[in-house]
Amino acid sequence: MVSPRLKSGLYEFWLFGIKQAWASIFGGYLLLLILVTRLWYPLESLHRYDFLFIAALGFQVILLLFRLESPREALVILIFHIVATIMEVFKTSESIGSWQYPEEFDLGIGNVPLFAGFMYSAVGSYIARVWKIFDFRFSKYPPKAATWVLVTLIYANFFTHHYIIDIRLGLLAFTAVCFGRSTIYFRMYRVHRHMPVPLSTFLGALFIWIAENVSTWARIWVYPNQTETWVMVPFSKLVAWFLLLILSFVLVTAVNEPKKPDHELAL
Repeated sequence: MVSPRLKSGLYEFWLFGIKQAWASIFGGYLLLLILVTRLWYPLESLHRYDFLFIAALGFQVILLLFRLESPREALVILIFHIVATIMEVFKTSESIGSWQYPEEFDLGIGNVPLFAGFMYSAVGSYIARVWKIFDFRFSKYPPKAATWVLVTLIYANFFTHHYIIDIRLGLLAFTAVCFGRSTIYFRMYRVHRHMPVPLSTFLGALFIWIAENVSTWARIWVYPNQTETWVMVPFSKLVAWFLLLILSFVLVTAVNEPKKPDHELAL
């Protein structure tokens, strides 16, 4: 016989999975399209990347029409799309060549198809949606000014580390200072559970790293060591995704104010 406590725990675990899937609907949709078009893409008159861009744009419109995203959230996601595309143009330039998009496209800027920005927007969409779905609350949230200084340095380092010293270890230390004592509270059912903010960010980065491996296998983009034969993306990329998630998270605070928890309900 299953104890009431275990039954309640299993129910919350099931709800956690369902809510996470609902929050990541945009990212899941894109990943499904990436896999399907990798295995079967019959449209000869439309490049695969251009099709993915049109499909992603259409889905974004649907999210707005059905009020699954607010206009303010969509604006923040658009800003993230723009700043990410700027970084992509830089990273894929002939002089840098951090990665490349191996297929042809008409809708793009430089060496970057416009679809690429939506892969970053999916991260912003997830954070904005999961914030509402799980009713996020925070204890010991750092001063907003400090978080914006942090993410400005994170974004700048994506460019400057090609020319001067890479400060990502310092940025990790800065992140620890800002968020090391911060706790995120999230509700699956009746009560709020909690987790350290750095741990939740690392778990998010891990899932993005898995999606990155799927995407590079599907040849949406490839790194220099993947041009001939696919190999797994190194674990070291988790650092970049961790910092990018911190950047995305702080951007979303522009429309979602970090609220303090109700300690009478938090467990």
